[in-house]
Amino acid sequence: MNELRTLAVLLLAALPAFAGDWPQWLGPNRDATTTEKVAAWKDAPKVLWRRTVGEGNSGPVVVEGRVFLHTKVKDKNEEEVAAFDAATGKEIWRQAYPRAAFSSLFGNGPRATPAVSDGRVFSFGITGVLSCFDARTGKLAWQVDTLNKFQAKNLLFGMSCSPLVAAGRALVSVGAKGASIVAFDVKTGEVAWQCLDDKASYASPSVFVTPVERQAVFLTVENVVALNPADGAVRWKYPFVDALQESSATPARAGDLLLASSITTGTVGLRTIQNNGASSVEQVWKNPLLTSYFSTPVSVGKHVYMVAGTKPPALKIEATLYCLEAATGKVLWSKPKVGQYHASLLRTGDEKLLMLDDSGNVVLLQPNPEKYEELARSKICGHTWAHPALANGRFYVRDDNELVCVQLGD
Repeated sequence: MNELRTLAVLLLAALPAFAGDWPQWLGPNRDATTTEKVAAWKDAPKVLWRRTVGEGNSGPVVVEGRVFLHTKVKDKNEEEVAAFDAATGKEIWRQAYPRAAFSSLFGNGPRATPAVSDGRVFSFGITGVLSCFDARTGKLAWQVDTLNKFQAKNLLFGMSCSPLVAAGRALVSVGAKGASIVAFDVKTGEVAWQCLDDKASYASPSVFVTPVERQAVFLTVENVVALNPADGAVRWKYPFVDALQESSATPARAGDLLLASSITTGTVGLRTIQNNGASSVEQVWKNPLLTSYFSTPVSVGKHVYMVAGTKPPALKIEATLYCLEAATGKVLWSKPKVGQYHASLLRTGDEKLLMLDDSGNVVLLQPNPEKYEELARSKICGHTWAHPALANGRFYVRDDNELVCVQLGD
């Protein structure tokens, strides 16, 4: 069993990475890491182009010289996906579609980030419309109104699950009885499988490889769940309930552990176990201080860096950056006020961290378990909750009004 646990440490993201691209939520390996290197800058990074875009918190993705973005159409109950030239920002195509009326306290545009795979763009709208577009032309291949099809209720702040493409399926959280998680055939949009009764959270899934198989890991309202993306067979479940039902952080790998976080419950470190081909999970540690809102933790060596918010019902909300031991969850240091609600983290190929706070400041950090170490800082956009993309030396961010491209890497 020890050998199998050692192998399980090598939890590599299962999706194919496009060299130099950022094809989906959290990048090539769906873990907020890239091979691209970023040197500390002295002067403000050069803005290469800007484009005015519609409302939303959906992050940009970059594939084969194109940037894809999912937004709301102004003054209409419509959403759209658009493709832009990654070098110039010139619009290549734009495809709009109708959606149900929706409004919330924290914005009305799409929250989920598209995924691009094998020439297809998959988007999941704030009212649960899952769409597949041709990446080259923008032609709509198929579309499913998941909430209507499965008779599910929308979330208070809208559906937010970034589609996961694996095993020829597009996986999303729907939250219906018998259809908590649903997989759609990428070519036809037909239901490949559906499972569980859990309500949907705001979190997006990850895919990990065990010594036995690939597993898709979802955070629902009730559980952390691992399943086979090919057929939906559940491998293990770990009860994990947020008191506000607002879990939003993607499950993340840290050494041989899987981290799950929520706003009220804190963070747990889970270890997956393989025994005679069967999978199970055990809790290794729990830290109620680490109440992540929707920032995904990033591991560097034996340490984890994560942004957590103030635990409700605190009167003052602020985001804090923590450095902790991956093996124990012990906090080594903290840096308060790195944002109000949120800051995104991204690990570069030369083992640095990029942090984009919700005021639009990008910060280059040197990971250091002894102290906070800042190498460079610049303001590059306005207010943002969207995760950035780093591809081919360019850093793509979207704020409340614009899609911005700056020169940041090699």
